[in-house]
Amino acid sequence: MAQIRFLLNGQERTIDGAAPTTTVLNYLRYQERLTGAKEGCAEGDCGACTVLLSEPDGMGGLRRRAVNACILFVPALHGRAVETVEALAQDGVLNPLQMAMVDHHASQCGFCTPGFVMQLQASWLNGALSDRQSVKDAISGNLCRCTGYGPIIDAGLALAEVERADSRVSDAALAQRLADIRGTGTFTYETAEGVWHSPENVDDLADLYAAAPDAVLVAGASDVGLWVTKQHRALPVLIDISRVEDLRFVEEGGGSVFFGAAVTHEEARPRLALIHPALDELMRRFAGSQVRNCGTIGGNIANGSPIGDLPPALIALGATLHLRSGDEARQLLLEEFFIDYGKQDRAPGEFVAAVEVPELELDERFACYKISKRMDSDISAVLAAFRLRLDGDVVSDVTLAFGGMAGTPRRARNAEAALIGRVFDNAAVAAAQAALAADFQPLSDMRASANYRLTVAGNCLQRFQMELAGVPTRIAEVA
Repeated sequence: MAQIRFLLNGQERTIDGAAPTTTVLNYLRYQERLTGAKEGCAEGDCGACTVLLSEPDGMGGLRRRAVNACILFVPALHGRAVETVEALAQDGVLNPLQMAMVDHHASQCGFCTPGFVMQLQASWLNGALSDRQSVKDAISGNLCRCTGYGPIIDAGLALAEVERADSRVSDAALAQRLADIRGTGTFTYETAEGVWHSPENVDDLADLYAAAPDAVLVAGASDVGLWVTKQHRALPVLIDISRVEDLRFVEEGGGSVFFGAAVTHEEARPRLALIHPALDELMRRFAGSQVRNCGTIGGNIANGSPIGDLPPALIALGATLHLRSGDEARQLLLEEFFIDYGKQDRAPGEFVAAVEVPELELDERFACYKISKRMDSDISAVLAAFRLRLDGDVVSDVTLAFGGMAGTPRRARNAEAALIGRVFDNAAVAAAQAALAADFQPLSDMRASANYRLTVAGNCLQRFQMELAGVPTRIAEVA
């Protein structure tokens, strides 16, 4: 029987017999007695469990990511290296970040501190700390209930000034060691509680899924992890797509950008930003950095959530899904994929392979707005995305897509019809706002009331019109 082999704080470890849905956090705390990582939320929101995960990047180096150990399953460690806060100090000497946290009095009760330290350490190693905003972005997935953010940000700024050593030689050696541990071909780990398959190519994935169409596909486990930690569901067969390099691509062609389904949100963000800057802001506010490091483009679509952040924006852009089932492939517009709450146009054994996103034409205008209670790491109450083409001042084509307004991400067809052929002015917007009530009958829940959702959806359309008219709608963020 195959064993899970990986490096923990530089030392090789082997796991056999543990259930495939054992979380990395539970393994670290209860088996290794490494208690620096804490369980705060068990759903990837608070960051107290953050660890550093490294793997070969396919180019002779390492890909480093800060991840939430509370929703990551132990088979995902196979052929990878995990570092915890316990590994940072050497011979009793704190590393530069830990020293900065001490110098700036950045630890209050201390519960969240290891998570902040590991997140900032990962960002520093990746060269992602440069100014105050970059530090704030880095820790967007970490919560401090003692309100100690100011000193923590100061510690991150101090770390940004510390020069990183050139680690390319050691990175290459570690990447090779991990590749040797990983081996080649599909990795299968099986216990009495279930089986975990981890294929390397899309053909093997298609064969596995066709043979076990009831299997759960998992990449970063940012959604599936909660099925275990919150719903306590048994998942007898899981197929990990995170190592399928055929699904980890970003390519251009024919006026479109193609994103493989296993591309993470953090990896997709730079190319999405080139389509339109609003997409960069949307992805900056997409959960926290740990979730963006694990969650994938395909996963955010395939789980069919009515409040997924990315699908409304992609629908507005006219995105097309590429699906695969066995040896068969097909395409359909993303807006047609979502049928009803919890139901998508996807046959048993069929999976999302890629999403094709058209580039904006020169005469097209685009915007997307996320409405939530918090700026960072929060779930949308409403996500509005608009694409508009004008013939002079007259609307010749328009797509209005919303999340949080129905059981699926959906277009507002009546509101679109109210705009076509009209000058895009206050009167046209008022007509479209009135038509929204015919498009949606939203629910009231803990995030927002139905009336609020309808009102704010209309307000987003008004904001779009104002911005196109050159009217400022933003208050400059105070750093």
